[in-house]
Amino acid sequence: MTLSVTALALVACGSQKSEQSTDKAASKTQTSYPLTIKNFKKGAASKEDGVVSWPESTQTFTQAPKKVVVTTRPMAELLLHLGLEESIAGVGAVFGDKDTSVEKEFDKLKNLGESYISQETALSVDPDFVFGRGDLFEKSEWGVGTVESLNEMNIPTYIMKTSTSGGTFDSIYEDIDHLGQIFDVKTKADSFKAELKEREAKLKADVKSAKKAQTFSLIFSNDPDKVTGYALTGDAFSLSLFKMVGLKEAYDVPSGEVSTEAVIEADPDVLIIPKWGESDAAQKMADSLYTNEKVSGLKAVKNKQIYVVDYNYMWGYSYQSLAGFEAFAKELYPELAK
Repeated sequence: MTLSVTALALVACGSQKSEQSTDKAASKTQTSYPLTIKNFKKGAASKEDGVVSWPESTQTFTQAPKKVVVTTRPMAELLLHLGLEESIAGVGAVFGDKDTSVEKEFDKLKNLGESYISQETALSVDPDFVFGRGDLFEKSEWGVGTVESLNEMNIPTYIMKTSTSGGTFDSIYEDIDHLGQIFDVKTKADSFKAELKEREAKLKADVKSAKKAQTFSLIFSNDPDKVTGYALTGDAFSLSLFKMVGLKEAYDVPSGEVSTEAVIEADPDVLIIPKWGESDAAQKMADSLYTNEKVSGLKAVKNKQIYVVDYNYMWGYSYQSLAGFEAFAKELYPELAK
């Protein structure tokens, strides 16, 4: 009898320890509210180089948001990968290449505008959270309002670190971690993050085997008579993407417009033209450069290295940039497409 009682006691003790272990494991994946996250607000632009500062802003969530306004398509698609379709109240700036893997879910969302939305539009769906790209947190006709103005209405915000001046593609992983906490979806966040890291590692390995040192210039114009460049000096995210595929900007100047003469002097190996939405203007611009006498001596023109890249891949500041640059790498290095 004593042995039986002892055995039962051991089983009960083991069961209790197992339950405690399970509880501890669950607590690591579940968010405890209220949750406080350190994030950003938009600061002033530097007079020297025009780069915007991003002071710290502390945001508190009493529960997982249920009515989210998202500033752009790429940010909404990120939330869809975390299973948050039912939490999105509306999306602005619905343009650019689609992520077909979440296209059906995206098409069910409320479209707040084909271009950037105002604070009035953002507030029209009574949001309990505003999320997205940093430079759109502005009180203007193209901004959803400042972080301060939204917080005053008890609406918490989250600016993707990728979209701040110091953010790179690696910042996406920290952003996904924070979203996993905010929405209490850590398991899905961890899974999606692991998938992206695996793809990023493969892209870098593929490019390393194929690349040669090359320079690029961004042509930020669709006017064949105005072949001006644009320096990405203050945009660490975009520069990190080009570095991922073995490209370095052709000049070291402050952010902003670069004259045609400066582009010619730099003589980049590659020219990049951003495509906005469904317009074919970017492709027409690319085609026109091959017959433009002003730039006929450029290496990029002579070697037929002019590429059109979707706007959202460079300035969507989200995971879709990886897909865009995976495809771009195969154009740059055709051997990777085999």
